[in-house]
Amino acid sequence: MSGSNAIRGARVGSGPMGEMDHGVRAERIAVSYFDILGNETVRYFAADVDPEEIPEQIDSPHSGLPAGRDRQNPPELLKNEPYKTHLAYVKERRTAEEAEELLEQALQKLRQRRGSAKVSS
Repeated sequence: MSGSNAIRGARVGSGPMGEMDHGVRAERIAVSYFDILGNETVRYFAADVDPEEIPEQIDSPHSGLPAGRDRQNPPELLKNEPYKTHLAYVKERRTAEEAEELLEQALQKLRQRRGSAKVSS
């Protein structure tokens, strides 16, 4: 049986192919973002959105690097800092003199709670 099926790939009752009765498409703007490798990513936003709500940077889906709007000056990858211990953070906040003073205050409180030890002779 030779012939063609006229409704192949169409839903029954969908109307003529190519009909644009699916509603009005909202106005939108295209914003390009560029990463350090030169990859361009285009994101679409509603035309009535406030320009300040459009992000300046995104993560590039191509490379995972940060991507910005300026083609000539794309953002660079921030250097990851190694894990810091609690002591390293404390040393950033306190000088050696402050540390000695805090230690002395803590020792005085501890001695007051325990009472002074008497040495018997």
